[in-house]
Amino acid sequence: MSEYDVEQSHGMHVVHDGPRQAPPLLLIHGSGASGAFWGPVVPALTGHHHVIRVDLPGCGQSPPGLSYDVPVQAARVAEVLDDLGLRRIAVAGHSSGGYVATALAEQRPDLVGSLALISSGPSLDAFLPQPFILRVLLAPPLGPLLWPRRSDAMIRGGIRATAARPVDVPDDLVAGLRGITYRTTRAVLRGNAAYITERSVPDRLTALEVPLLVIFGAADPRWEPSSAHQYDAVPNARVELLPGVGHLPMLEAPEATSELLLDFTATGR
Repeated sequence: MSEYDVEQSHGMHVVHDGPRQAPPLLLIHGSGASGAFWGPVVPALTGHHHVIRVDLPGCGQSPPGLSYDVPVQAARVAEVLDDLGLRRIAVAGHSSGGYVATALAEQRPDLVGSLALISSGPSLDAFLPQPFILRVLLAPPLGPLLWPRRSDAMIRGGIRATAARPVDVPDDLVAGLRGITYRTTRAVLRGNAAYITERSVPDRLTALEVPLLVIFGAADPRWEPSSAHQYDAVPNARVELLPGVGHLPMLEAPEATSELLLDFTATGR
């Protein structure tokens, strides 16, 4: 895979892959992550799309932001798309990146032609007790002390704790996480919780009338897998559960994930 172009836009690191004349597909990563998490599916997607990956503020190679509220994050992404002159594009979000994608569609329906949500918990009541390593790293009293001292092995361990299958965690993915501060991570998590507490994602999407694909790992350790069916209430929704897959379908099952995305972007269903 070769990067087509890399730029900074509205305080975000933006990577373009694939031909610019192809239909655009925006990929938004989840909390405590970066655009590198999409790496395993990008080669298949660039055969059909101009793939755009953003590092949200404070993540990956993007500098910190003033606010990490989901609607504010979505507005920043909208500014990037406006600069690129794009409209009615396919947007995919992983985990809380799905909240940013949903908020983008709420704010700017002219920008979003279809939505794919991957491992995006529909409501707070679907949140499961988290893997031990994440509980230690993300909460006081140990979190603030351990976070800046994380080794590469600890970062890899935190990623693998959310998977149900063995996954390769390349160096660029680890590097994208190393610069994310504890304070930023906590602020992002608070913003995510506020967004889905105010109103569930399926409820938000019901009013939007946008084609929707939901991909969930049937063994997701972060969100109750059966909660994916809350999205069945959304008109034009297609829900796919991947057997034996955890919270990271792009890393655990990249071929199946990219096939679902490509079928969806080609047919809109």
